[in-house]
Amino acid sequence: MRTIKKINTKLLAVDIAECAIFVALMTAGAFIKIPFPLVPLTFQTVICVLAGLLLGWKKGAISMSVYCFMGLIGIPVFASGGGIFYVLMPTFGYIVGFIVAALVAGLIGGKAGLPVWRYIVAGVAAFLANYAVGIPYCMVVVYLQGMDDLLNVFITWNLYYMPKDLVLCLLAAVLAWRVFPHIRNGRNKLKQTENTDNEEEIRQ
Repeated sequence: MRTIKKINTKLLAVDIAECAIFVALMTAGAFIKIPFPLVPLTFQTVICVLAGLLLGWKKGAISMSVYCFMGLIGIPVFASGGGIFYVLMPTFGYIVGFIVAALVAGLIGGKAGLPVWRYIVAGVAAFLANYAVGIPYCMVVVYLQGMDDLLNVFITWNLYYMPKDLVLCLLAAVLAWRVFPHIRNGRNKLKQTENTDNEEEIRQ
């Protein structure tokens, strides 16, 4: 029983570290903007998709939830800082959408041994999930703030970003398909190492 608890503790530490890595990547992604025609190139949507595909739906959603929570309590992890006031910003819907996107990506493609098309479907579904949350939230907020030209808001604040995010999500899906076996092998080796170490301790 003690051996099982020790293995579970180490695996839990690995789980926490993996989630923390994606929280850090999301924070960095909020401030990285590469000039691009029409809209700047950003990577947060890609990172949340990778979180779901590489960590699975549960840890992917947890990592994105932690990122969202950190920003809401005032830690400056969002593009414009942080704080509860962020819920009044039109783009906050996309931050909530990151959680849903990671969840969807993990449910569809966050498993070992899946074909590449399954990862691609997961990436597209996660992309759509993010915008399905982000667009309505954005439109409602700007409407409540008194903006009348909703069509222009939809085009310039939402539609312009969709093609590049879709392409990046497809690239993320292929990347996850190639990387996932190495992550799985690493976790399996950790389990094997722990089992070997514990067997030696028992013999001694």
